[in-house]
Amino acid sequence: MVIYLTSQLSELDKYKEFLKIRPIIWDPERKELSWIDTRLIPFKEVYISTKDYRKVAHAIRTMEIRGAPAIGVAAAFGMTLAAYESAAKSVADFIKDLETAKRVIASTRPTAFNLFWALNRIMKRVKSVSEREDINLIKEAIENEAISIMLEDIKSNIEMGRLGSKLIDNNDKVLTHCNTGALATAGFGTALGVIRYAFYEGKNIEVIATETRPLLQGARLTVWELKKEGIPFTLVTDSMAGIVFRSGKANKAIVGADRIVLTGHTANKIGTYMIALAANHNQKPFYVSAPTSTIQPSNDPKSIIIEERDPNEIRKVLGKLLITVPDAKVYNPAFDITPPELITSIITEKGIINPPYLENLQRVLNP
Repeated sequence: MVIYLTSQLSELDKYKEFLKIRPIIWDPERKELSWIDTRLIPFKEVYISTKDYRKVAHAIRTMEIRGAPAIGVAAAFGMTLAAYESAAKSVADFIKDLETAKRVIASTRPTAFNLFWALNRIMKRVKSVSEREDINLIKEAIENEAISIMLEDIKSNIEMGRLGSKLIDNNDKVLTHCNTGALATAGFGTALGVIRYAFYEGKNIEVIATETRPLLQGARLTVWELKKEGIPFTLVTDSMAGIVFRSGKANKAIVGADRIVLTGHTANKIGTYMIALAANHNQKPFYVSAPTSTIQPSNDPKSIIIEERDPNEIRKVLGKLLITVPDAKVYNPAFDITPPELITSIITEKGIINPPYLENLQRVLNP
């Protein structure tokens, strides 16, 4: 099994030209997970390592690890760490330990569907091998599944980039929101991956990056990635989206997603809905790019839970500089929902999906 794990990880060599940033790294020998602390970018590049699934849960909750695909990959490896930590002697007790870990990790970020998709996939794998009553075999199966989830995410991102780049023309000026690059995934990126792929193809493009209040993922993370790649960019505040489209400084938008339901309603970083409205009012295309692991097989937009975060994220800049009265009443939803009528197309690794979304998203999930 160790040989198989090593051969799986060696697959990464096939994609090294796309993996200039590795946000999540698994060490199969040490059974240890490492990740880049995105809270410190662009000022420091610091990797944190652990063998404790609780620290992985903490990292997801505090946004050391963020971005729906990255959260899903980290959750899978969190379950791997929980498996190797367990000292259970029976399969029944071992599964109880895993269920405890699953609850802890699942409680971290309620909106990102990839989190629950990955946890359920790990437990499905456990069930498929548990009847053999071999705890060591189950542990190896969990690790193998987590590595598969990571590799699939990287492959999906590159394929989304390849497909989505067809929607990017030479001399385009593309507005993007939040961070949907390598730092939000296992590598390469979703919406930013599309832009990156188009740039690799030699297209002359410029990115308009929104700062993304309140945690400034656009100003900190997206700009950091664009600068590393040498992709031309201009940084704007979130509230400039309207004038940017109206003045022609951007001629299309592409964003990521944390959860998509079958109707096409899409939850993404707060401010996305406003950008979609501005793009549509100015007759500019608005694209969403996300792997199929982000699609919830439900046709009920009300099933999307919107996470509300610490009020001090609004009262202070990056937890430091107070910018209002200390007890100001705050409303701080981390996400909003963009309705399907504002979305031109949804880019997935299985193809570019156009309306009607209810019919076409179901077809993608159940070919």
